[in-house]
Amino acid sequence: MKINFPNKIIVSLLLIAFQFSFAQKKEQIGTETVNVVKPYTPTISDAFKVKETPSLNDEATAKKETVKYTVFSFPVASTFTPSKGKAEGVEKEKQQHLFKNYATFAGGNYGTFNAELFVTEDLNANDYVAGMFRHLSSQGGIKKVELDDAFFDTSIDLTYGSNSTDFSWNFDLGYQNQIYNWYGLPMGFGDALIPYDRNALVSGIQPQQTYNTITLGGKMDFNNSFFKEASLKFNHFSDAYGSSENRFYVKPSFQIEMMDKSIKTNVIVDYLGGSFEKNYWNTNTKKIEYGFTNFGIATSFEMQQDDWTLHFGAGIFYSLDTKNSNNKFFIYPQINASYKVVGDLMIFYAGAEGNLEQNSYMDFVNENPFVSPTLSISPTDKQYDIFAGLKGKLANNVSYNIRGSYVNERNKALYKSNDYNEGSTNEDYAFGNSLQVVYDDMKTVRFFGELKADFSENITFGINGTFSSFTNDVQKEAWNLPTIKLNSNLDFDITKKWYAGVNVFYVGERKDQKLNTDIVYLIIPSPVTLKAYFDLNAHVGFKYSDRLTAFLRGNNIANQAYEKWLNYPVQGLQVVVGANYKFDF
Repeated sequence: MKINFPNKIIVSLLLIAFQFSFAQKKEQIGTETVNVVKPYTPTISDAFKVKETPSLNDEATAKKETVKYTVFSFPVASTFTPSKGKAEGVEKEKQQHLFKNYATFAGGNYGTFNAELFVTEDLNANDYVAGMFRHLSSQGGIKKVELDDAFFDTSIDLTYGSNSTDFSWNFDLGYQNQIYNWYGLPMGFGDALIPYDRNALVSGIQPQQTYNTITLGGKMDFNNSFFKEASLKFNHFSDAYGSSENRFYVKPSFQIEMMDKSIKTNVIVDYLGGSFEKNYWNTNTKKIEYGFTNFGIATSFEMQQDDWTLHFGAGIFYSLDTKNSNNKFFIYPQINASYKVVGDLMIFYAGAEGNLEQNSYMDFVNENPFVSPTLSISPTDKQYDIFAGLKGKLANNVSYNIRGSYVNERNKALYKSNDYNEGSTNEDYAFGNSLQVVYDDMKTVRFFGELKADFSENITFGINGTFSSFTNDVQKEAWNLPTIKLNSNLDFDITKKWYAGVNVFYVGERKDQKLNTDIVYLIIPSPVTLKAYFDLNAHVGFKYSDRLTAFLRGNNIANQAYEKWLNYPVQGLQVVVGANYKFDF
């Protein structure tokens, strides 16, 4: 039987009442009177609110003491030895040895022989000595050339120098011997003569000319001084016809730093003196002498700000004509500015420059060995060259340069063929087979463009071109100056052993003129136009070892019988085979 919760309460009350009644019956309690003094008033104790964060008084809430630790160390013997690390899969590239000396020997058709020898030796930690020998010759054999066309060019140069931390210098001594022949007889030479007389006249011409050059020079460089460098050079030049020329040139350079700017100054002293035994027609009674001493000072101020770089200055020259008392004073601009339009990708540059250029017999011969030993020598006043252009990179491995210029020159030197006659008493260079130098005031508008590319470590390419327009004051033409010149080259490595290269250049038309004074002209003939020409050259080489390399060169591969100068055809296809050997002592 189940008893629910309310019934349990009722039963409990009944049991208490029964117990109380039983106790009353057992003992009787008497009656008493109770006086109540104060009525009972119940109260409720104060309530205490429990804090949200009780404060506990135990060890967990006690303040922590700062504990200081000390370590007592002592060595412990160990037999463990770690293994050394090794680079995995990395092969060290062998450094290529650079040889100090080399020798080259080559030979080919036309009796061509080429030899070079370069040696250098360190005397101690600072001093060194070096020597260079060069030889290039050909026995000739150009088609339809009646005179000897062989040539020889031999030179030897010696150098002694020293390098140190603050100062370096070198002294040079050289000698060069050149042999050329005036083989360019005019077209139709001797046609008015009977064959016997013509053959006798031609066979009597001895066209050989010999040039000798002695050179002394030196250079000094200073690393920690306002005196930056100084160059010194002396040349003695002579030929087989009694011509003699001396030239002394000295150029010290200074640089001063001021307020983070640099001021550069070049001082120039250029002396030239020489003489020719005869004039062209052999009518003089004494030597023809010439002499000039040019004193110059050129100062430029360099300033850089943001993407701008500016060189601003001027050159002042005084030219002393020691033979004719014709002294002159010149001032030239020396201004050059550049601006980075797009970093190194596009740089705009512009400027105006001028200079007094000292012409010399030796310089003319080096450019044209077929000049007669009867030249007129005087300096060229290059008043100004105003130019502007863009240069930069089309890509990391492709660079370009575009430039336009306007040049104004007074007394510009030009090569022009000598007039001639067919007299048997003429000098060997006076049969229309030599050139002279004439001077004229000229203005030139010129455009130049160049592109260079390194397609990879093994392939390089370059091309450039110059386009010119000439305006003369006195001369009918800008003699022997081409209006177009193009040049291109390509070099590449086929394998680690084989390499090759190609070079081609193009020269546009030129103008020249020579007259036979034995002929009476009713109308002076027009200038002669020399045809444009291109020359294709190539080479291939095989590196047998680090020391020995064999090569094969081909020049004028298209076999063009072009004329570089009027009536001076060049050799046809030339094939040269040779080897280069590098070594150390």
